[in-house]
Amino acid sequence: QVQLVESGGDLVQAGGSLTLSCTSSENIFMFSAMAWFRQAPGEQRELVAAMTVGGTTHYQDSVEGRFTISRDGPMNTVHLVMNPLKPGDTAVYYCAAATTGRTKYDYWGQGTQVTVSS
Repeated sequence: QVQLVESGGDLVQAGGSLTLSCTSSENIFMFSAMAWFRQAPGEQRELVAAMTVGGTTHYQDSVEGRFTISRDGPMNTVHLVMNPLKPGDTAVYYCAAATTGRTKYDYWGQGTQVTVSS
């Protein structure tokens, strides 16, 4: 069973930065894509950033230019660097992995809370 474990969530001031990490129990190159989603209170879960196995990245418009998704293959880890943060980025952030394509995700982490104060 694949396990994804997120870390790095915290309370930060607007304009600050955070790096989230997601460590997989399996080789990340076995997935067709890995991604970060977020869910704010009362909102639907939304895709923030994704990276395909080939290295192509995709970002939600609201985070383009502020967030960067990257991976560390030997460590089976995917990172999300967020800078600068805005209060609207406050949410629970989830790591996910897809086995086919990059639109349907099969495995999910437990989530990590990011809170941005104004």
